[in-house]
Amino acid sequence: MSLIELIDATKAVIAEDASKAQALFQVANELIGTAKVEVRVGSGHRFTVDEPESLGGGNAAANPVEYALAALGSCQAITYRYWATQLGIRIDKLTVEVDGDLDVRGFFGVDDGVRPGFGAVRVRVRLSGPETAARYGELAHAVDAHCPVLDVFQNPVPVQLELVTTT
Repeated sequence: MSLIELIDATKAVIAEDASKAQALFQVANELIGTAKVEVRVGSGHRFTVDEPESLGGGNAAANPVEYALAALGSCQAITYRYWATQLGIRIDKLTVEVDGDLDVRGFFGVDDGVRPGFGAVRVRVRLSGPETAARYGELAHAVDAHCPVLDVFQNPVPVQLELVTTT
């Protein structure tokens, strides 16, 4: 099945029954070192998260904020592919670069007036192909309106926190 056939079939199913559009993503994280975490995701994949040595980790893997930026960049790339397909726009090459400014005073509690998360994030999408700048602008607008991880970065998401202790 081609990508456009997959997209069209999925859109038809969820347009007919909105309950089929609901998805639950699950992740389990276990601290296995000073700052090293083993992550298991619902799809069966596993990966490691760690901090650099300067933050007490062993630098065995990317850290959480790098994964957050990677999630944004990869979601943008995938969303570009899906929407280019839907709009009939050809892309010959696409790269997405993401960087973010983080002041660690917030994380370490040095200054509670400093947020522990990113103060700013920049996304640079570089693409090439035969389309006009206007067509690629149309594509960028569609992507930015539909990218799930960009939405998480741009809009507050309700989060429920629960601490379960055992003795």
